[in-house]
Amino acid sequence: MTEAHLFQLPKHLKASAIAATLTVAACLAPQVNAQATAPQTPAPIATTDRSTAYYHAALAHNYEDMAINFGRQEYVTRAVEEYKLALNADPNSAKLAIDLAELYARAGKVREAIQTAQDLLKKDDNNLEAHKLLGRIYLRSLGQDQTQSQGSQQAGPSAQMLNLAISEFVKIVALEPKNVENRLLLGQLYTAKHDSAKAEEQLKAAQSIEPDSEDVILNLARLRAENNDMRGAAELLEAVPVADRTTKEEFALGAAYEQLKDSKKAIAAYQRSVDMEPDNLDASRSLAQALLADNQLDEALKQFQTLSEADPEDTASLNRISEIQRRQGKYNDALSTVRKARAKDPNSLEAGYNEGLLLDVLGRYDEAITVYQKMSELTEHANGAYTQDEKANRSIFLERLGSVYHEQNKTPEAIAAYQKMIELGGDFAKRGYQGQADTYRDAKMFDQATEVCRKAVAANPNDRDLKLLLAWQLADTGKLDEGLALANGLLTGKPADREVYLQISLIQSRLRHWKEAEDALAKAEPFAVKTEEKANIFFQKGALAEREKKYDQAEQFFHKVLDIDPNNALTLNNLGYMLADKTTRYTDALKYIRKAVEVEPMNGAYLDSLGWVYFKLGQYEAAEDNLRKAVERTSTDPTVHDHLGDLYEKTGRIRLAAAQWEISLTEFSKSASADVESTEVAKVQKKLEGARVKLARQDSHLGNDVKQP
Repeated sequence: MTEAHLFQLPKHLKASAIAATLTVAACLAPQVNAQATAPQTPAPIATTDRSTAYYHAALAHNYEDMAINFGRQEYVTRAVEEYKLALNADPNSAKLAIDLAELYARAGKVREAIQTAQDLLKKDDNNLEAHKLLGRIYLRSLGQDQTQSQGSQQAGPSAQMLNLAISEFVKIVALEPKNVENRLLLGQLYTAKHDSAKAEEQLKAAQSIEPDSEDVILNLARLRAENNDMRGAAELLEAVPVADRTTKEEFALGAAYEQLKDSKKAIAAYQRSVDMEPDNLDASRSLAQALLADNQLDEALKQFQTLSEADPEDTASLNRISEIQRRQGKYNDALSTVRKARAKDPNSLEAGYNEGLLLDVLGRYDEAITVYQKMSELTEHANGAYTQDEKANRSIFLERLGSVYHEQNKTPEAIAAYQKMIELGGDFAKRGYQGQADTYRDAKMFDQATEVCRKAVAANPNDRDLKLLLAWQLADTGKLDEGLALANGLLTGKPADREVYLQISLIQSRLRHWKEAEDALAKAEPFAVKTEEKANIFFQKGALAEREKKYDQAEQFFHKVLDIDPNNALTLNNLGYMLADKTTRYTDALKYIRKAVEVEPMNGAYLDSLGWVYFKLGQYEAAEDNLRKAVERTSTDPTVHDHLGDLYEKTGRIRLAAAQWEISLTEFSKSASADVESTEVAKVQKKLEGARVKLARQDSHLGNDVKQP
């Protein structure tokens, strides 16, 4: 971009008017040759000649206007020369020097602008306008630094330019201490420098000058938020009486409550913001999102539908509408909506992900695979080079692709998809190795699962999580001592030991070593500091108590998890299944399991639980629908086939029941020993034998009814 292109000002300024002004100016100083195409630089004038200075300043202003109007570089050059001539006539004029420096700055001649302003300050360090000009130049440079750093993925503005800007505004504030805007800018500069104490000092000084200033309050709230004091930010905004709050203040308060996970208060603040400014789509969008987070699906749906109508090209709102419809169980409606989003933006990663997800939920696996393949191709680079964000996006589609193949028991295809994740490296590779191990395990290919775990550790010898994965696999396949030795070798006496002890407890629990499992959990518990870490401890205690048949104790622990995380699908499912299988509290069980399925509608284990509780309630049609879906998704799980067999028997389809029990016994025979309880196998065997007897009697009866030739 040329310097002249910076001048993009009013088109209403006519060339004829400019020419007329130049003619008048020329009449004021006939000794100057108005026809000269380039001004002659005269010898320095020893005395002040204000009329000559005024004449050249008028010419300079008009050339500036022409540069603005026509965007031509030559007018910028002429304006600069005229300012210099004006200064030669009146060398002590600070106003002319500032005008010249301003022209340099607007024309992109930053060095000349800075030099001109600094020359002024050498004569008078208290020249406020010169300090303001330098401050503006440094601020503009900071903005350019930030834009360039975003484009190149480098962090933040340069420290040197930031310090220069701060230095100027410190002087400006000293010269003009009652100016709120200057103190605000200085506070923002200190915030950018991460000097919170000085930033707050300036912002509070601004507040003392103008207590009700929206800008001051918002900047103070933003400063507290950036220092991770969301509670302080909310309290600051709450201190403003509701009747006096602006729409921006309510919006900021809503955002603070959202960060504090207080969705009810966030909704109220966003609603007030929207009420004050109904056309503010950002506030409406935030309100809709807060309603969705609070599980107010109907109200959230209304908001997103309004947003979509206001902006028909808004694919984000269509994606949210589809999500709500999916959570309401309206899967076909959700699919139709997300396809509208994809039609508007075929390359939308979110819409592609959601479409594949819905096709998976609907059991349209081949279509889901096609979508995920297209999205993985869309995120693929031929040179194999990816940014971190690109890796994250690509890994999502590869993981979903591998998962659908896994569900369909297409082991080679699933392994190939996860292998592409491994090639992304880092945490994406870890998830890829985990996916491969799980796929091989569910396919009862235990040697291959162990090989994958060993390969993962070899590629990442210092990774604790992968070593724990290998320890689990070794112990689960009969190499308990080797697995426990590997896990115990990771203990360091530090908080990271929590994960190690949890894994040791899981290993011991699967092998029915109850005392050892309890001891490991007891050692993990002191390291659980965060809320989610405590929830994890409670869940494992509940799962262990359930396996030990201490059902009342298990329920107590599961409820402690749900007190912390009401939408914890794994806990909801385990609690619901335990109540359905071990008690007669079927209504409670149904409530928990339905919520788990709502959170994870493709989870075969949860669908099995839902089918089982419907079976217990005598709702056989709903039971069959869910059990059949569960079998499709977890075809190698013997318990799911057992449940479907029970359903078929109960509804008088003995031959189908026997077929399912046969599959169940086959899968039991292939399973790892830790997954098999002899009593459960014996029950299935007994049911199968009983079915065979019934079938034999039926066949015999049919045979007797047939007349012999």
